[in-house]
Parts: sequence; structure tokens; C-alpha cells
Amino acid sequence: MDSVYLRRNRRSEVTVGSKEQEWSIGIYIGESPFDLRPPTNVHNPVLTRNDISDVTAAFVADPFMLKVNHLWYMFFEVMNRQSRKGEIGLATSEDGLKWRYQQIVLAERYHLSYPYVFEWMGGYYMIPESYIAGSIRLYRAVEFPAKWSFAGTLLSGPHYGDSSIFRYENRWWLFTETNLDMKHDTLRLFYADHLMGPWFEHPRSPIIAGNPHIARPAGRALVVNNKPFRYAQDCYPTYGAQVRAFEITELSATTYYEREIKQNPILKGSGVGWNESGMHHIDPHPFQEGRWIACVDGFLWR
Repeated sequence: MDSVYLRRNRRSEVTVGSKEQEWSIGIYIGESPFDLRPPTNVHNPVLTRNDISDVTAAFVADPFMLKVNHLWYMFFEVMNRQSRKGEIGLATSEDGLKWRYQQIVLAERYHLSYPYVFEWMGGYYMIPESYIAGSIRLYRAVEFPAKWSFAGTLLSGPHYGDSSIFRYENRWWLFTETNLDMKHDTLRLFYADHLMGPWFEHPRSPIIAGNPHIARPAGRALVVNNKPFRYAQDCYPTYGAQVRAFEITELSATTYYEREIKQNPILKGSGVGWNESGMHHIDPHPFQEGRWIACVDGFLWR
């Protein structure tokens, strides 16, 4: 019998024995950001490693979208097979359903992934995961969507994973996973009055400790009908198995309470095709006729 080993040397890079996870990106649509499914008029996955034309890609994952002037822009991790590090790619779409890859728009000397993009005060910002750099780094678009410049460091520390920012009741809030041993089981919460800080750790943080089922962020934090929600990866027993959602029922500078929503899991492996083995990311946005559209990712074992 061949020996079996598990290697996690970068976020989203998992190998078991001679097999590895191959991630791709799909589009889901539904009546709410917690009730989504693949639409019949979309051929998923909409983006795979084979669509990447300017580098040799091992996989694509962690998609985030913005709609600007009637055009959709998607930013996502491209695992560069030659450099063995993640870089940030761009794809565009006129309808949110059919996508065309454009180019790599951000690369550093270290691994990047999870390009959390958002708009604020007329500017476009990105917080890619850069845990190898030992900080949470903010970028601003100099020329949206293809040119980005480092704007400043929000937090410095040994490990911050999949940092997810949102604005609620005139404050900025930020979730980030911090287990140094890559167990994906510790979720911390920070807040600030201004985007560039100063940032303070919440007194209830870590809000999740020792639970890989619900700790690591899994996409954009939402505020729906003035209620904040967060998504979490279920990383046990397999990294990236499924996605859960939580309603934050009380949030202030001194209090934090949440409850799991009844629809969980929001996403899970389909058992067949590109996402047969698991899913671990979601970015939902309001769409046509009161529906929601989301870019998601999923994997199969190769």
C-alpha cells in the first residue's frame, strides 16, 4: 500500500498521496444569497486553469466580483505552476454569466490569493490574502481594473488568512483566520472607524477557537436588510469541503453574537464534475428581477 500524506504548503494547495485538488470557478443564481444553485443557461465551470493564457496555471479559485458601469469584473487566485505561488487574475463579463479571461493584474514576490475587492468613496480597493508577508495589505486601483498600487498595511502579525472586510453602522469590521499551524480553526475580529485604521481587536476575539468547521472565512461578508452575515469554510475532515453561513445577531465594539442559518450548508460538493469533491468560496451580489448571482469555486481530485 502506498503511503498517504497530506501537504498544505499554501492556501488552497492540498495534496493527498499522488492526488491534488484542482479548483475551478462557477456561477450560481438564486432567490437569496443563501439559496443558490447552478443556472440552466450557464455551462459551469465558467473559468478553469485552461482559460489562463499568460501563465501556466495549476488551478483558479477564490473569485470576487464587482459590477462597474454595466460590466462585471471578476478577480481570483491563479496558482502559477512555474513560480508555485498565487497571483491575481481578471476576467470580465457583460451579463455575469459568460466570462472571458483577461490577464494577471497583481503579482508579488510572495503568494497572493482571496482578492477581496470592494468600492469605497469612489475608489476601488483590494485586500488579497498575503499571509506569507506577515500582514494584511490594502491595494487601491490606480487604473481600474488592471493596475493596482499598495496603499498601506492594515494589520501586521504572523498569520492572517482570508481576511474579509465589511462596513456596518459607520464602522469597518474585519474577519481573519489566524491559526499558525494551518488548522483553519481560529477566527479573529477587528474593527476600525477608518479604513486605514487604527484597527483594534474585538474584546470577544477570537470569536471562534478550535473549530475548523466554522472558522475560516469563505467569501464576502454581507449586510442584507441591515443584518450582517458571514460565510465560513468547513475545513474538516477535508480542506474546502463546504460553505456555511451565519447571521450576526449582535455586533458592537464590545459585543458579538451569531447564529447558524437554517439553510446550511450553503454550498457543498455535487458528487460529479468540476465541483464533485467540495466547495469553499462564495461572493453573492444582487442580480436581475430581485434574484442574486454569486461566483463560487469547487474542486475535484486529480
